[in-house]
Amino acid sequence: MLRGLALLLVFQSLGEVAVRATGTVVPGPVVGMVLLFVFLVARKNPPESLVQAADGLLSHLAIFYIPAAVGVMLYAKPLAEQGLAWFAAIVVSTLGAMLLPALLLKRWLGNQPDTPRGESATSSEGTRR
Repeated sequence: MLRGLALLLVFQSLGEVAVRATGTVVPGPVVGMVLLFVFLVARKNPPESLVQAADGLLSHLAIFYIPAAVGVMLYAKPLAEQGLAWFAAIVVSTLGAMLLPALLLKRWLGNQPDTPRGESATSSEGTRR
């Protein structure tokens, strides 16, 4: 399990190094996770120590929610005073993030030429048999 945790930290560190070297705005742990994914795909099966480390972390995942719960408790007074505005902002932004791409996609697909099945849009009448 210790080797698995070390492997996770190595990939996180590689991600941090890559981000600092390139100056990108993507968080280092995200880059490290992508590197870990590439490593696992190339390897085809994960090392047993990595499986044990991941299972151990996942079994205690609830611990990672404690800071968020403490944060909510620290902001209980502003939440009570402005909770309705926060709720409205969350709902409106979520709906906007879901509806705007859907409407744009519908508009984009609506402008596509209608083509019969099995026929490409570039085929002409003269090439059909």
